[in-house]
Formats: sequence, C-alpha cells, structure tokens
Amino acid sequence: MTSLNHTPVQASQPAPAIGLIIIGDEILSGKRADKHLPKFIELLTERGLQLSWAEYVGDSPERITAVLARAFASGDVVFSCGGIGATPDDHTRQCAAKALGVPLALQAEAKALILERVRDVALEQGLPYEPDRADNQHRLNMGMFPQGAQIIHNPYNKIPGFTCRGAGQGMVHFVPGFPVMAWPMMQDKLDVYCQSWGAAPKRAERSVIVFGAMEATLTPLMEAIELQFPGVKVFSLPSVDHPQWGKHIELGVKGEESLSAEAFAALKTGLQPFKVEFGPEMVR
Repeated sequence: MTSLNHTPVQASQPAPAIGLIIIGDEILSGKRADKHLPKFIELLTERGLQLSWAEYVGDSPERITAVLARAFASGDVVFSCGGIGATPDDHTRQCAAKALGVPLALQAEAKALILERVRDVALEQGLPYEPDRADNQHRLNMGMFPQGAQIIHNPYNKIPGFTCRGAGQGMVHFVPGFPVMAWPMMQDKLDVYCQSWGAAPKRAERSVIVFGAMEATLTPLMEAIELQFPGVKVFSLPSVDHPQWGKHIELGVKGEESLSAEAFAALKTGLQPFKVEFGPEMVR
C-alpha cells in the first residue's frame, strides 16, 4: 500500500472529474451507515483533489446498469464500492458487462489470485488444497469480470477488484463494499493517478455568518464574484433556527487557496452596502 506522504510532481495532464458510486440495499435501508463517502473525500483531500459527484444505488440490476452506463460515458474517473462478490445479491460485475456491451469472462490473473487465496486458507486451517471442490470453483465467479477488465490488487485477502474503461472514456474502478479492503485499493489507485496528475493546488473554503440579509438580495453579488474570480464557487447556506446563531446565512467561497482568499475579501467588501451584520468567519 502506497504511503500517504506525497511528493509533488509536475502534472502532465489535469485531473478529470472524480465520482463515487456506492451500491447496496443495506445502505439505503439504513441497516448500515455508509463510511465510504467521508473516507473517499478524505483520501482525495489528502492529495489536493475534490469529489465531483456521488450516487447511491440499491441492489437493482436495472438501476446499477444505468448508473454504470452513465459513468462509462462520462469521461470521469469513478470508483464503485460494493456488489462484486458471488452471492445472489451481488450484481455489479454482471451490470458492468451489460453497460459495456461485453460478456463476462474469467480473468486469468484473477483466477490465479483466487486460487492462491483458497490455498492460503487451506494451509491456515490444516486442510488439503482442493481447487476443484464445488465451493472453491464457485469462488472463481469473483474473477468473472467484463471482458478486457484489468485487476485491482486487494492487499487484504488477494480477491481482486477490477477496472474498465467505457467508450466515452469513463474509467470505473470496482472495489468491494468492505472498507478494510476497499480503502487501501482506492488509495493505491489514487496514488498512481497522482503520478500523472501531479499535486493539485491546495483548496480552501472561507465563509462568514451574515445576519439581516435575504438570499435573493445577495444573488447578484454572488454571481459577480464568480465572474470576477473564475474557478471560485460562491455558496449560500441559509438557516432559520440555528441553535447558536438563529436566523442567518452562511455565505462563502471555495476554490484554490490564494484565489479563494482574494474572492472572500471581495465578497465581504461587496456586502458592505447591504448594511448586514457579520458573525464568525470560518476557514476549512
């Protein structure tokens, strides 16, 4: 697993949009709380990157296929968590093949790794290695990937994930739903990408609590700041019953660190004619 200490390198290409797909009925039903989204954001932030979008989808083959088809057509780099096992509720491998319009095939390296895992378990338990046994043959289904897929190494138990590229140049990396497996696999893939993307500029979010204003009144100012500072996004988060500040608007900017600082200064200057009151300022 690659270290989290990154040495900045010269970017040979800009980072594309990055997406995350989280698959599983257990998330949508509330049986399990999703841990992938906050962890993935953390992994991206450590590398100066930012998540562009995320989608949750249950164990519906039709919906999974539709979500993956969009990802393959997007041109984005996407990570998909969950559903790549070999139980009846695991549909991701089949849906990926359908979205790509290719058959499933037993990937040779995946087969070798799965049988290696079977042998390791047998040795640990003091049992004979029986690769032709029915349950071990069933385990090979976890290596049935869309034709042409490349494997993602799993440092936890050797059962690999896989990567596919769509006709629209969307690159989707499929990892298990178990965090102990998924997170190192995601981390390693991001580290490889950073070798070509380089270290992205550090980003910052700056905001101020504003009292006595309405969003509609402030919208022209927000639009003007975005025009004046391309690449900076202005946001407005109103609240009517905050336990500490009551009715207010959190108004701020986010973007590359130095540019966001300039934009935030301009935003505060632009607020002066509105006769608003300022509360605390925050930097994230």
